Amino acid sequence: QVQLVESGGGLVQPGGSLRLSCAVSGSIFSSNLMGWYRQAPGKQRELVASITHAGTTRYRDSVKGRFTISRDNAKNTVYLQMDSLKPEDTAVYICNAWNGLNYWGQGTQVTVSS
Repeated sequence: QVQLVESGGGLVQPGGSLRLSCAVSGSIFSSNLMGWYRQAPGKQRELVASITHAGTTRYRDSVKGRFTISRDNAKNTVYLQMDSLKPEDTAVYICNAWNGLNYWGQGTQVTVSS
């Protein structure tokens, strides 16, 4: 069955870094568009970054220059490297896969606070 499992979240100080991982099981990874979404309490879920199977990336304006999305197709894993973190980056980060249907992970908490 298709599963997306995130890891790497935690508590960091402003200016710190985290790397999130999303391990994908099943048959969808080689064919789909992958993305990282985030949702903070009281806010709409928003797309942070996306990456195609070939490696083409797109970013939300607020994270450009700070976040990097990548994927390792051999390991069926997508990553989100987050640098220069700000308190407003605090949210649950959710991995998404698209192959004509949407698949979602459970999410991992990222808290940026001093």
